[in-house]
Amino acid sequence: MKPGFLLIIVLIPTLSATAATRFEFSGTAASGGTELYTEFHQVQGTCSDGQFAPKEHRVSYQRAGSDSLFAEKHLSYGEAPFTPSVSFRQPDFSEQLDIDYPNESEISIRWQAPESAPVAYELSRVNNLVVDAGFDHFVRANWAALNAGESLSFQFLAPTRGEHYEFTLEPISTGRLDADLEVQIRPAGLLLRFLVDPILLGYRADGALTHYLGLTNIRKNTDTNHTAHIRYQVLQLPNCELTR
Repeated sequence: MKPGFLLIIVLIPTLSATAATRFEFSGTAASGGTELYTEFHQVQGTCSDGQFAPKEHRVSYQRAGSDSLFAEKHLSYGEAPFTPSVSFRQPDFSEQLDIDYPNESEISIRWQAPESAPVAYELSRVNNLVVDAGFDHFVRANWAALNAGESLSFQFLAPTRGEHYEFTLEPISTGRLDADLEVQIRPAGLLLRFLVDPILLGYRADGALTHYLGLTNIRKNTDTNHTAHIRYQVLQLPNCELTR
């Protein structure tokens, strides 16, 4: 057999096992029956062994009744779907947030809050860390366990506090969301439970997010963020499964 022909045969399984694909969805945020804004999500990724793996994720935000953007977010996952790097900009409030990883053991946070001096935090990475939209992929990675009624512990990064805290992800049935799987994210510590409300999430049977109910990253004013119910709609599924 010619060497060139052998090389082609060897490469065929590799190329078919990993292929580029895209996942798109939008979400409409409302509070008290009033529509606040719409999110548009574009996630570039790959199909690896039949399952979607995110690589780059861009989010654009438009206020209700407007076509102009008022905020943007870019996440880069690399090989770590639970801990993406994050770049978030909300110009109306002069807010900027950047989360990066200088090396395998450190987290670097730069935050410019409204009407405040910029702050910087350097943290050590911990096991079971989840950052920002990494929660979505953490849910899918534990799909079978959650559908079996199991609860999971993880460390959730609170970037504006410069700290990570232990949280619990657990299946729940509130009747508030029209979803095939309903879960909540809540602080594990008793004290933090009095300060931080749980986040409710709804998912379709195929693993697509349908609902987010809780505190958002979008500002209501210089002091507080919106708490909203975001209802999501799939625009384009990737060419492989979201869950297993």
